[in-house]
Amino acid sequence: MPCGFGEYLLYVAFFPKLVQGPIAQQKELIPQFSDLGRKVLNWDNVAKGLSLFAIGLAKKVLVADNFGKIVDYGFGHISSLNSFEAMLAVLGYTFQIYFDFSGYCDMAVGIGLMFNIELPQNFNSPYKALSISDFWKRWHITLTNFLTRYIYIPLGGSRKGKIRGYLNILIVFLVSGLWHGAGYTFILWGLMHGIAMALERITKSGYEKLPKVIRWILTFAFINITWVFFRAGSVTDAMAMLKQVFVGGWSFAINAELTETLLQPTLISIANRILGLPVVSVFACAGALLTVLLVKNSTEWLKTFKPCAGVWVQTYFLLILSILSVSGVSTFLYSNF
Repeated sequence: MPCGFGEYLLYVAFFPKLVQGPIAQQKELIPQFSDLGRKVLNWDNVAKGLSLFAIGLAKKVLVADNFGKIVDYGFGHISSLNSFEAMLAVLGYTFQIYFDFSGYCDMAVGIGLMFNIELPQNFNSPYKALSISDFWKRWHITLTNFLTRYIYIPLGGSRKGKIRGYLNILIVFLVSGLWHGAGYTFILWGLMHGIAMALERITKSGYEKLPKVIRWILTFAFINITWVFFRAGSVTDAMAMLKQVFVGGWSFAINAELTETLLQPTLISIANRILGLPVVSVFACAGALLTVLLVKNSTEWLKTFKPCAGVWVQTYFLLILSILSVSGVSTFLYSNF
């Protein structure tokens, strides 16, 4: 769409969307920049934005970063892990990247709202997905839309026959893998998702007859396995991690070095010392899973948002707790991709 040079610069430089998205199109933002009604302070949007920012920051600092400690240790000491530790590392990354990316999206949308700018939805409870295609309609939504619009459709989509359609899907996910990183792990991760999408189309009629709980288990298990390749430093490391999950030797114990890392002075260390790290780890994973499955996502939450004393107490509590819990440099995972 036509726009002035100043509006274009503002579109390019609008910082909430720069690092990890959402990938906002010109037509989605520039009309908002030109809207005079959005250049007036809107306290309702400030309240929504600040509350959403606090929730996103808490997801990142209080949840993702703590899972990240287990993940970093696990993927750095694969050969020494028992099956329990390896499983924690795998599940830990599944939840780390979820809450890290979800937290960033919430923070970006929250900052945008404080400027009266509405960014497109980029995250919609992806771990509730019952299929891989459903997952990609929920995870990094704007990237999926971008790849569909500029690669899948120009290649012909599914209009040129089934075989060509499956090939186009593989090409799109190969590009998605390369977009995340120029390494064999990312390429393999993308191809696995592409193959799963193609197989899903081939078996669609039979797959959709399965009970929802079975479809969810199959989808969630596949996502967990493929995240291993996304996180590992090499394909060899990814295969070694998966091997440790199944043949690492079962023991409900956690390495002393990892225990000391997680018992550093943080709020979570209190529970660790009282209940023991293995118990806390299981409860943490179970709690994270229930949260992603049962709690409203930010889009649903914004629709029912009403500023009140309770919301302000929650907002300031999360902000203060998150700020006090920050230790060292905390980077967003998707800033690497």
